[in-house]
Amino acid sequence: MLKNLDTLKQHWGGVSDIVDRWLDERRELLVKYCDLVEIHTFDSANSTHGEKLQRFCEVLLDYVSVGHFEVYEELVREGKIFSDSQGLKVGADLMDKIQPSTEIVLDFNDKYLATDDLDSLAEDLSTVGEALELRFESEDKMIEVLHSAHLAQLQQPASV
Repeated sequence: MLKNLDTLKQHWGGVSDIVDRWLDERRELLVKYCDLVEIHTFDSANSTHGEKLQRFCEVLLDYVSVGHFEVYEELVREGKIFSDSQGLKVGADLMDKIQPSTEIVLDFNDKYLATDDLDSLAEDLSTVGEALELRFESEDKMIEVLHSAHLAQLQQPASV
């Protein structure tokens, strides 16, 4: 996933500060996820495990929040500016695909805020990882449809 992220950042890098920052947040999220996945036996008595889990949850919620309340809104705004009704429709369909992963993320966060029982953490991390992979695919398509599709128009000099 990190290799794909590097390719995407090169493709869209510099196109939009908000997308660039968000892709950086995605990288941090993936690093935190990998840190947790590398732990084979979770122990609630091990403070490092709890700290890694707490930090992952923070980054996970930040990433999802920025997506919903900044990036997606910006992409829709851009689609409206360019009167891209087809792009907006595809974007709405992609949002429908993203929503289930939001529910999984929120459930995961709520569960691990309320418990020190890490017995099912490995299984729950697997579920979150699968949801994030699908989410990232839909988000990348949304960027392509609602932002990159307009890149040529954004780079054209304004008429006087």
